[in-house]
Amino acid sequence: MRRVTIFEQTSLDGFFADANGDMSWAHKDDPEWNAFAGSNARSGGALLFGRVTYELMAKFWPTPEAKEIMPAVAEGMNRMSKYVFSRTLDQVTWSNTTLLKGEPAEEVRKLKREVGPDLVILGSGSIVSQLAQAGLIDGYQIVVNPIILGRGKSLFETVTRRLDLRLIDRKPFRNGNTVLTFDSAA
Repeated sequence: MRRVTIFEQTSLDGFFADANGDMSWAHKDDPEWNAFAGSNARSGGALLFGRVTYELMAKFWPTPEAKEIMPAVAEGMNRMSKYVFSRTLDQVTWSNTTLLKGEPAEEVRKLKREVGPDLVILGSGSIVSQLAQAGLIDGYQIVVNPIILGRGKSLFETVTRRLDLRLIDRKPFRNGNTVLTFDSAA
């Protein structure tokens, strides 16, 4: 069975986006961090996005600028299979992308039963929250950024049940980011 993991950047006070939806604070140009991000992108898997995150990613990663700034990440993002959940999009144009129109939890249950690479959610806070509530996330890779936003959007704002996790790794970076990796204890 395929695993579903998340890779999310959060502020120290637990927000993945500020009150206006901005996430630019989470992207620091740092050689050590860029090497880590490139390694993650080369590791394979398939990506899951909500519409908003998909549109942001599809606007940037296929561009010459992305290929110049972070070539390894751009190559991985453009090569990997991608699934986007949307009720409003009629088509997707980014390479290797499949549009999913059903309820995210049901669509992910189907994807988990299929043969294929593991699935990774980037961004897409409402999708993360829905899938966490449904018990469909197997692993959590959370990047805690050394910033306090004061207000913002929580990854888990619609989760109403307790989710026990087990810390399996932690990695600090010189830029102040710390990656915490958890497995679902369920």
